[in-house]
Amino acid sequence: MTEDAHSVAARLLLSVGALVRRLRQLSVVGELSMPERSALARLDRCGPATSAALARQEQISPQSMGTTLAALEERGLIKRSRDPDDGRQIVMAVTEAGAEVLRAGRDAPAQALAAALTASFSPSELRDLARAAPLIERLAGAI
Repeated sequence: MTEDAHSVAARLLLSVGALVRRLRQLSVVGELSMPERSALARLDRCGPATSAALARQEQISPQSMGTTLAALEERGLIKRSRDPDDGRQIVMAVTEAGAEVLRAGRDAPAQALAAALTASFSPSELRDLARAAPLIERLAGAI
């Protein structure tokens, strides 16, 4: 690696790292705890599941998962129903409100970036950033 490439790499690590840390610090209305977000996202991706199955998948205790699911259910983000294959079991599933919270959480970083770009960057700088985005994406794929 040439010194120039090393210098660019160091600057990218600092700047991209700072951006990622700042985006992680954003507060989202109705923000979920990490266990809540993880359980809700898993239910959204994988479909309805029992509390025990979720606990195994998330590698946490059944008691912790029960607490997490109770908080999500209380907020109307998940609902419980009988397992169609085994009526003795209860499965949890994401509600429309839960899906909306997940969508909002995914959209929040993009909205924050757009607001910062609009407020702090000139049209010329926006064009520079737009041209750099595919290069950064290609760099990520090359690592």
